[in-house]
Amino acid sequence: MPVPDAPVTGAHPDQPEPPGGSQWPSRLDPEIAGRLRRTPDGLVAAVVRQHDSGEVLMMAWMDDEALHRTLTTGRATYWSRSRREYWVKGATSGHHQYVRSVALDCDGDAVLVSVDQVGAACHTGQRTCFFTELPVTGQVTP
Repeated sequence: MPVPDAPVTGAHPDQPEPPGGSQWPSRLDPEIAGRLRRTPDGLVAAVVRQHDSGEVLMMAWMDDEALHRTLTTGRATYWSRSRREYWVKGATSGHHQYVRSVALDCDGDAVLVSVDQVGAACHTGQRTCFFTELPVTGQVTP
């Protein structure tokens, strides 16, 4: 049975507040922070792929602190909207993501995180979260 990844909250003495309402100053580089276009709750989408194959593994959310931690530790760190806390991928499951690069999209509302994935990326135990194919009935020829 898959093991969920553990929350990691160690950067601040108090339990993290929801993104966008932080009581502490952002540690993210101001130039990067200035380019982000966040959701109303302070988040950007993080699309995660295997660095060498390009395989799309998962999608998660980051706030400024999660992006800062990802960039400075080399470990993929996300914000859990349901648990309202930070989590490092693989902290308890052993299914680590070692960050190779992070790219900001042209609109600043998403990041592409290229990783070395160890084990499954999906909490279900699947390699990727995108394992359910949907039927495409309309075919367009280029």
